[in-house]
Amino acid sequence: MTDQELEGALADRRQELFNLRFQSATGALENTARLKLAKREIARILTVTTEREAKAGKV
Repeated sequence: MTDQELEGALADRRQELFNLRFQSATGALENTARLKLAKREIARILTVTTEREAKAGKV
């Protein structure tokens, strides 16, 4: 994935996490495991981004 695709995916996952948290607070969340998966996906994207920045000498 390109850097722009990663940024887009990160924004999508963060929006999804927000929606899942909102559903959880209102009691409408059916798949509670999705919260954990969304957090993991965010962490993976951030890890790849950090690795790329370190490789490019930005960090």
